[in-house]
Amino acid sequence: MATTAAAVWGRAEQQDFRARVRGCLLGGALGDALGAGAEGPLDGLREAHGPDGLTEPVPAFGRRGAVTAATQMSLFTVDGLIRAQVRRDTGAWHPPTDVHRAHLRWAATQHDWGPDERRKDNGWLAREEWLYARRNPPRACLTGLGDDRLGTLDRPKNPDAADSGALARSAPFGLLVGWEPQLVCQLAVECAAQTHGAPAAGLAAGALAVTVHGLARGGSVEAAVARALEQLAARPGHEPVTEALGRALGAVREGVPDADRVTALGAGEDRAEGQLAAAVYCALVGEDVRHGLRLAVNHDGPSAVTGALTGALLGALHGETALPPAWLAELEGRATILELADDFAMEMTQGAALHSPTASSPGWLARYPRG
Repeated sequence: MATTAAAVWGRAEQQDFRARVRGCLLGGALGDALGAGAEGPLDGLREAHGPDGLTEPVPAFGRRGAVTAATQMSLFTVDGLIRAQVRRDTGAWHPPTDVHRAHLRWAATQHDWGPDERRKDNGWLAREEWLYARRNPPRACLTGLGDDRLGTLDRPKNPDAADSGALARSAPFGLLVGWEPQLVCQLAVECAAQTHGAPAAGLAAGALAVTVHGLARGGSVEAAVARALEQLAARPGHEPVTEALGRALGAVREGVPDADRVTALGAGEDRAEGQLAAAVYCALVGEDVRHGLRLAVNHDGPSAVTGALTGALLGALHGETALPPAWLAELEGRATILELADDFAMEMTQGAALHSPTASSPGWLARYPRG
């Protein structure tokens, strides 16, 4: 089994994949942190920072580089995906359950003072003290994870929740590059239903995951979005998301990118399909990561979400070395994000050498318990 994995994942492929995983997670966090300092009306941003609005990170939550719940939840999504792979050795295979359990661990960070050492299932991520902070968590995420019941497509939590809360944590599903796009889409949609029941909220999450999937496999943004549209076409209630993505693709040919175009795509309102469309547009027209993120956060809506989504897309597209180093230097939790990214890349490329039904690394199981 280990030999097969080595044959599929050569050294160059492993290094490229790890760079894209790092890029996706760190880029999402950078966009989130930049956007956290941009919350408020665009006129106010221009008055405070000049005609171009916010162009560099500014303090939010008491420090520069602070992230919001979008990054917190994305990290726990990754944790859940690794746990699913590890738990597969036991014969149990239901990734939505593992992701749900991970997000319940995130929910504990929103009301506990710090890590509960009595919880044997915490693993290492839930023991990171900096994560125990409330950073504008979406209400539907808190209520959807307020009890242990697993929301499903048949019985979703918060049936009317159409905001971007589930979307903002869904980029990591796209990093499952060994999966087929339809399975990536299905998993993201199922996990969105754990907090957000409106069809567009779940389908936007699925579309984001498939887009990241295409980028992580080395494709262009245009090709990745086209694949996402293919996946949406047969799903009931896809029209708002499909139309929003169509507008994003069309806007690329309509002139110089500016805040008005980003706002017109839906960035000014907290609806999942509009946030996704704005982020896709910013990823398409961004001259580089810095330019794309600046474009993403200067509007009247939830700037942290638009920034986080755009950063995840651009990071998966270009890899970690394309990210602005001065912004990275101040990013909250950078060491944790890097550690988790590398663990995910190692699990996906070399998992067979870390655990099996008959023999497993004790250190790995301590980090990602099967319980």
